[in-house]
Amino acid sequence: MRIESVFPKRERRISVNIIVCVKPVPDPDKYNLLTIDPQTKRLVREGIPTVINPSDKNALEEALRLKDLYGAKVSVISMTPLFSVDKIKQCLAMGADEGFVISDRAFGGADTFSTSYTLMKAIEEIGTPDLILAGNESADGATSHVPVQLAEWMSLPHITNVTVTEAFETKLHVRKKTEEGSVDYEIDLPAVIAVERNSNQPRMITAKGMVSARSKPIRVFAKDDLDVDESLIGLCGSPTQPGELIVPNLKRASQELKGEPEEIAAQIITLIKKSGVAVAV
Repeated sequence: MRIESVFPKRERRISVNIIVCVKPVPDPDKYNLLTIDPQTKRLVREGIPTVINPSDKNALEEALRLKDLYGAKVSVISMTPLFSVDKIKQCLAMGADEGFVISDRAFGGADTFSTSYTLMKAIEEIGTPDLILAGNESADGATSHVPVQLAEWMSLPHITNVTVTEAFETKLHVRKKTEEGSVDYEIDLPAVIAVERNSNQPRMITAKGMVSARSKPIRVFAKDDLDVDESLIGLCGSPTQPGELIVPNLKRASQELKGEPEEIAAQIITLIKKSGVAVAV
């Protein structure tokens, strides 16, 4: 398949080194299994099936598209429990070249501030790439904080809500989605780009990709592998602290009404009035 540029033709960069931040999130089909830890007030993720965060998958596809165009090296990085490493293997099967997993009990309960700090420290250990891509937001948190916070930790320029990218020399040409349509920008590399959900169609995993993924490296970083400030990691290093947790009562009761349509309508109005709701008749 031939990959065409959507931007005007000009001298292009030969290759780029890309890191894609991915996050395994709870499978939407298993949300009924989710619980909240009463002490930490965080989601209990152990034992819950996960999927690759949808917009992160779009970010990975954008990285692989750049790889198809220029021969880029694509790495994926994730701060996740080890039981979700299979999602990193899926990224490798899609076409990424290597994976990095940040996993340690000390990182548990991190908010976006602490997560972005830890990601920054791991990327420093790997080596700053030409380009960092991430999904615009996660399906479980939906804050859109991490890409921007990561860029600020690394003192890199950043753009959010991006739908397409193209590398030229030492710059990146991006298209940003806006309420009015889209705007094209040029941004100096290295940079952090947050990719819009559904901005592309992530490629399917092939049998060849699955076989190739078996020989691709995955490196795991524990706390002691990174030069981190322990006051900035995990639950204790997270300035975002949940307040009171209230679980709404969603129980519903049914009641059968009998009679002619006019009689049933009158009964409904009576029941609504009894509930304290004003009714105009």
